[in-house]
Amino acid sequence: MDQILEIIKIILPAGIVFLTAYYLIKTFLAQESSKKAIDLKLANQNLLTPIRLQAYERVILFLERINPSSMVMRTNKAVSAPMLQSELLKTIRSEFEHNLSQQIYMSGKAWDAVVKAKEETVKLINVASAKVSMEATGMELAQTIIAVASQLSELPTKSAIDYIKFEIGKEF
Repeated sequence: MDQILEIIKIILPAGIVFLTAYYLIKTFLAQESSKKAIDLKLANQNLLTPIRLQAYERVILFLERINPSSMVMRTNKAVSAPMLQSELLKTIRSEFEHNLSQQIYMSGKAWDAVVKAKEETVKLINVASAKVSMEATGMELAQTIIAVASQLSELPTKSAIDYIKFEIGKEF
């Protein structure tokens, strides 16, 4: 019986020390893991923030480039109206395809605003094109596009740019 009591006197304090050490080490490792996760997230954020801002910049540049007024000013108007319409639509499609990858860095709502602006701009060009005859010059189509755009309360590209600026202000 004395041997059992001696063994208990040794095992009980050793068990208490073991459980205390186990709890302290487990808590320490959990805190270290949490710190490393926070550091990794912060490093990721520091890496992604400039890329995201660059994506927003590129999308705003895209929206400015497909603004009907600026597009009409940049394109050759010494062609027929159907040729100008085709060239404008090709420009929009090309610019959009060039910036498709930017959606990775944007929120879904912001990208939806960009897509909607593109589609509305295409619709505006097609509506203006339907208002002129097939024999009209590119200059006449350009004037009609600007006239149709001026009748809108707000250009679709401006709406998208405003939303993107709002989102940038909210996130950064």
